[in-house]
Amino acid sequence: MALVRRPDPFHWLLYAFGARLPARNREWVLHDVTTRTWQLRHIARATVQLIPAVVLLYAFIPGESWVRVMAVTGGAAIGYFYSLTYMYESSEQRAMKAGYPQGYAANVREESHAEQNAERRRRYEDRWR
Repeated sequence: MALVRRPDPFHWLLYAFGARLPARNREWVLHDVTTRTWQLRHIARATVQLIPAVVLLYAFIPGESWVRVMAVTGGAAIGYFYSLTYMYESSEQRAMKAGYPQGYAANVREESHAEQNAERRRRYEDRWR
């Protein structure tokens, strides 16, 4: 098993915005996009991406504070919507940037849940066939 090295905060911040991590963090990227909490990690990265836009919009939108809050909330909702819509594609792209073939992260996630999926399939077939 290869050593999983976390990126330092600076490199993680760049990674959150889509940059490629150094080769020493290759295994960590795969862990990041396939671990049990990979969806929460994706949401955390999306939040980090949205924070600068939210702060700037709130600071520069004219009007009362409730108008600015509503505008920023609407913008953040749209940002989260698109981020969650493309969550699987984004995780695959991050894995590919780290040097893994296309579809590898999805396969790793699928294999980690193979028993659960087989049980789910068996229950489905018992009920509907």
